Amino acid sequence: MLDGILIIDKPEGLTSHDVVARCRRILRTKKIGHTGTLDPFATGVMVVLVGRATRLAQFLDRDAKEYEALVRFGFETDSGDRTGVKKEGEKGRRGEEETIGSGEIEAVLGGFRGEILQTPPMYSAKKVAGKKLYELARKGIEIERQPVRVNIYELELSDEWRGADGAAQSADSLLSTLHSPLKVVCSAGTYIRVLAEDIGRALGTGAHLAELRRTRAGKFGIERAVTLERLEELAAADGVGDILVSMNDAVAHLGEVRLSGEEAAKIRNGMKLKYVSGEYQDGATLRLTADGELLAIGFYEAAEKIVQPRLVLV
Repeated sequence: MLDGILIIDKPEGLTSHDVVARCRRILRTKKIGHTGTLDPFATGVMVVLVGRATRLAQFLDRDAKEYEALVRFGFETDSGDRTGVKKEGEKGRRGEEETIGSGEIEAVLGGFRGEILQTPPMYSAKKVAGKKLYELARKGIEIERQPVRVNIYELELSDEWRGADGAAQSADSLLSTLHSPLKVVCSAGTYIRVLAEDIGRALGTGAHLAELRRTRAGKFGIERAVTLERLEELAAADGVGDILVSMNDAVAHLGEVRLSGEEAAKIRNGMKLKYVSGEYQDGATLRLTADGELLAIGFYEAAEKIVQPRLVLV
């Protein structure tokens, strides 16, 4: 039984659910999940959890994300991306074929760095009163949504955009046709399509996402990702273990408490552990390990100087 993390390079045209289904078939196991949904038209890093690692999702899905986003100026779509229908009605101060200079875009981007408010789009999986917004949107229903705070850590014009076909295009050539290639590093929960629309409005024109590629989720970058075809090849050669990230490595960002044999036995039985170190703050999330293996995730209770296991994996 495999337990760990796979970094998949999601292809265009598949939903995140489709990718999980393919992985289940390839690995012949039902116990597979994922963090950070990607839209069907988007590509790139998708973190897939296998076996016992599915229980670690809550400690991984809030990690920062990095994207390459190609923004098309001139008009908005109902979905905020190229798969939607062009919105009709009031237009911005620019025509669809007017060029936008990189200096003008750079000036606008500054207003979107740092903490900003975003209104979740109707075409999203966010639930309101138990209903997914996209289910309402498909019925032509639009409801009021409350803005949420997100963080844009980096937002820059990319020197080069590399599309799904692998061909590089310069930023200058893209700008001349009203496309802008952006690098975005942001907090989890950021809607890049909303960011594209808001940038367009700040420039006095409509905008939507033409391409989106996730290049990093937390510490997992695109350089570690494998295609579904490559995963299938590795599975046939019994080589999936070579690319599987261990559960311990997956949560290496958490503080570590290394256990003795006696302490490990207590943790396996869900017993709390006396831990007098003043290194951690009250409520700190800690990984409990023995011989390099992740046994549990616990929380430090400073008043009693104990670690209380909340998630026992073995």
